[in-house]
Amino acid sequence: MATKHEQILHYIDELPIGEKISVRQIAKALEVSEGTAYRAIKEAENKGYVSTIERVGTIRIERKKKENIEKLTFAEVVNIVDGQVLGGRTGLHKTLNKFVIGAMQLDAMMRYTDAGSLLIVGNRVDAHELALMAGAAVLITGGFDTNEDVKKLADELDMPVISSSYDTFTVATMINRAIDDQLIKKEILLAEDILTPLEKTVYLKTTDTISDWYDLNQVTGHSRFPVVDQHLKVQGMITSKDTIGHDNRSLVEKIMTKNPMTVGVKTSVASSAHMMVWESIEVLPVVNDSSRLVGIITRQDVLKALQMIQRQPQVGETIDDTVTNQISLVKGKTKGEDVYRFEVTPQMTNHHGTISYGVFTTIVSEAANRVLRGHKKGDLVVENMTIYFLKPVQLDSMLDMYPKVLEVGRKFGKVDIEVFNGGTLVGKAMMMCQLIDRH
Repeated sequence: MATKHEQILHYIDELPIGEKISVRQIAKALEVSEGTAYRAIKEAENKGYVSTIERVGTIRIERKKKENIEKLTFAEVVNIVDGQVLGGRTGLHKTLNKFVIGAMQLDAMMRYTDAGSLLIVGNRVDAHELALMAGAAVLITGGFDTNEDVKKLADELDMPVISSSYDTFTVATMINRAIDDQLIKKEILLAEDILTPLEKTVYLKTTDTISDWYDLNQVTGHSRFPVVDQHLKVQGMITSKDTIGHDNRSLVEKIMTKNPMTVGVKTSVASSAHMMVWESIEVLPVVNDSSRLVGIITRQDVLKALQMIQRQPQVGETIDDTVTNQISLVKGKTKGEDVYRFEVTPQMTNHHGTISYGVFTTIVSEAANRVLRGHKKGDLVVENMTIYFLKPVQLDSMLDMYPKVLEVGRKFGKVDIEVFNGGTLVGKAMMMCQLIDRH
């Protein structure tokens, strides 16, 4: 049976988009204490299906799905541009589909402005009014105000009018950067994105017996199950190996592996992959902040997710993407030897004007990864990297990296990398990798 906390969350989730809620209202509707209602509303806010907006209150909003996480709400835009809301405050929870820069004639501007857009424009009151009537929000740059009629219209239509002291170019850059950040988050898969949910997860209780394990094994064909107590808190894992030599009436609690490794819902798939490889784990229980079981992820789930990420176009670019995209393959001095070239640009330097340690680590790691992938197909995870020689490398230097595979096996690889600048050795590193394979 669902707890009161879970009942409140379900109740909030069922409310229509735009509905206002309060602690007192929830407490009265579900006959719970205000403290219980407050904690549930806070969790709903963390889960992203309510939002607390200053001078408006807490509003049920559309929960952002992974595939459209790049859409920003108008409330987020206000924070990004340090804006002031002039009107239409009750529409701040809505998301914008695109933004339009109003640096053109009015009729041309309106051709690009439609419902869900954000028109970025200066102190042109006629444009403010037409945009609102088209179902778009307005962001006024340069710190300008608008007239009372526009503010009243914004309130009537629930579409925000925002003012920012920044100029149009700066505002557009800020919003673009925020969207790019959201896109990067979209590409980072978490355990909650790939887990088998609790209602589909097969688990045993500490009070169950080995006989119950055999029953589940027959029905599901699986041999590994999490073990939970009466509060659904994970207490252990049981596998076929644990059952060998024990009577069918033995309690699962007595033979399970206690205190197993678990991951949180916000643990990245990459971190989960590392744990599975290093600890030879096939199944990881996924738990919430209260250590209650919410599902499981398997090695197959992780592999499928990593392969999917590799097939997706990289829309939001991270610093690592910027660095690795500048590495190019050139021919080596000896047959079959790969050489990778990298130019040290201003963004890649520290305050002394020499290559930053982080950038150097990234380029040698990428060179080693690329040469290993020539030997082994599949996903590689770095287990250990040691940089044991590094000279200062000046801005505009052209570096040549010579990765040499010292050892490669079925599950691991060892690479030595030498880095030259104009024929002079400037860096040496050693990297150990493990291959994520299917058991």
